Amino acid sequence: MRLALISDIHGNKVALDAVLDAIATEKIEHVVCLGDVASSGPQPQQAIARLKELGCPIVMGNTDASLLHPVFTPTDDTFRQYSQDIDLWCSQQLSADDKVFMNTFQPTIEYPLDNGKILLAYHGSPRSYNERIQPTTPEELLDEAFSGSHAAIMAGGHTHMQMLRRYKDGIIVNPGSVGLALDRVSPLDEIHNPPWSEYAIIEAEGSKLTVELHRIPFDIQAFIQTIRASGMPHADWLANEWNAS
Repeated sequence: MRLALISDIHGNKVALDAVLDAIATEKIEHVVCLGDVASSGPQPQQAIARLKELGCPIVMGNTDASLLHPVFTPTDDTFRQYSQDIDLWCSQQLSADDKVFMNTFQPTIEYPLDNGKILLAYHGSPRSYNERIQPTTPEELLDEAFSGSHAAIMAGGHTHMQMLRRYKDGIIVNPGSVGLALDRVSPLDEIHNPPWSEYAIIEAEGSKLTVELHRIPFDIQAFIQTIRASGMPHADWLANEWNAS
């Protein structure tokens, strides 16, 4: 069995299409989406429509829940205020059918692999879509987060950072972000959203289990044009948040 993990699309169908095109060349049999589908980007409806076509199981992410029940508060922080304005716009783009579809997203998904193994899919952690599991998360906190929820592979997103970590006799994997990857290498005052997409591939065959982390470029100029043509608030600001080189 070959299975692809995608996560954190964030209203970027340009990147989602690039990832699905790449996956199509990899002889993938199944896809699981780990949530955060439609917020923060210029293509909330289009991203949802593409996932409807794909028909894959989807985990409920924190921003999926917030788009279904938006609650926004005034703030003096420009980044936070602009992000809230954009997410309110994203929520307003959703049709009634889109919301019905998003309400089918599950807190966790157990997906059968080969040889009796199980993939446990979640967004932040099995107990909360807001929890951040990182390479430096102490083992005792992992014990709490995964209490009663162990599997051969435990897969979540939320941090927008790819990760592969051994935990007891299992593996924790974060496929990174399809539509809003983070660049932690550049100097902090020069960081922009990088023009690449991330995903993971799991291969389970008998007792063999393989996890691959992938990164591919997408058409950043087409995406920036999409931002500017979308009618979303703060489009110029958002376009300038991306590294177009």
